[in-house]
Amino acid sequence: MKKILVVGANGQLGKCLQKLSSDYDWSYNFIFLASGDLDITDSGAVLSVLEEEKPHFCINAAAYTAVDLAEQEAAQTFAVNADGPGNLAQACREVGAVLIHISTDYVFDGDTEISYDEDNFTNPNGIYGASKLKGEQQVMESNPKSVIIRTSWLYSEYNKNFVKTMLHLFSEREEIGVVNDQFGQPTNANDLAEAIMQIIESDKRVYGVFHFSNYGETTWFHFARKIAELSGSDIKIKALTTAEYPTPAARPRRSTLALDRIESAYGIEPRYWENSLQECLQTIMVSK
Repeated sequence: MKKILVVGANGQLGKCLQKLSSDYDWSYNFIFLASGDLDITDSGAVLSVLEEEKPHFCINAAAYTAVDLAEQEAAQTFAVNADGPGNLAQACREVGAVLIHISTDYVFDGDTEISYDEDNFTNPNGIYGASKLKGEQQVMESNPKSVIIRTSWLYSEYNKNFVKTMLHLFSEREEIGVVNDQFGQPTNANDLAEAIMQIIESDKRVYGVFHFSNYGETTWFHFARKIAELSGSDIKIKALTTAEYPTPAARPRRSTLALDRIESAYGIEPRYWENSLQECLQTIMVSK
C-alpha cells in the first residue's frame, strides 16, 4: 500500500484531505501532520520524519497565509513559505517521494486583462506573494520531480475564510461593503483535494507548475452577493473600490488563472465556482 504524508493537516486543505482520505483507505495509507507535529522550517526534523515514514507522496498544505500580517513578519513568512517547502523538496528527493506543493495566484501582480498561464511573468505585490514565489523556486531547485499547484481564493467549511466570514457578517449586520475591482477565481478546497488525489492516482507523472481553481471569474463583491443569495440572506452589500478599502498588503487586481495545462496533463476538469460554492454552503448549513 502506498503512503501519503500530508503536512499542514489542520489547515483548510489538510482537513479536506482528511475528509477525502476515507474514500482511498483501500489503496493509500495517509499520515497527517500538523505544524505541532512537524516544523517544516527545521530541515533536520523534516528529513528525519521522511526517512522514518518513507512516503511515496508528500502533500505540502502548510503555509503562512496571513497576507496583511506578513508585511510585518517577513522573516517568519519566508521561513514557512520558502525555506519550509525547500526542506520538504530536498527530503523528498532523498527518499524518492513526489512532492505536491501548494502555491498561490499572489505570485502575480494582477496587472493584466487576461488569465495567467503557468509561464507568465511573476511579480508579487507583497511579502506573502514573494515568499510563495521563493518557495516555488526552492522546490524546483531542490527537486525538479515535484508538482506545484497554484490556486486562488481558497474556501471550505473549515477554518477561517471569505465564505465563513461573510456568513458571520450576514448574521450580525444589516449592510456591508465589499471590494468590486479585484478579479479572481474562488476555489473550494474540497475540489483542490480531489484534484490532488487525481494527480496521485494518474498513470503518468508530469512535473512542474500547474494552475487549479474552479471555473469562472468574479469579484469579491459578486462573490459575496452569491454567498448571500445561496444562503438566503437579505443583507445589503455595497460595492467598494480598492482605494476605499485599503489593506497593508496590496492585492492583485486581476489574478485569474488559465487551467489548460492541468486539464491536458492530468485530465482534471474543474467545476464552476457557483456550483461548488452552493455545495459548500449546503455542507455548512447542515452542520449548524
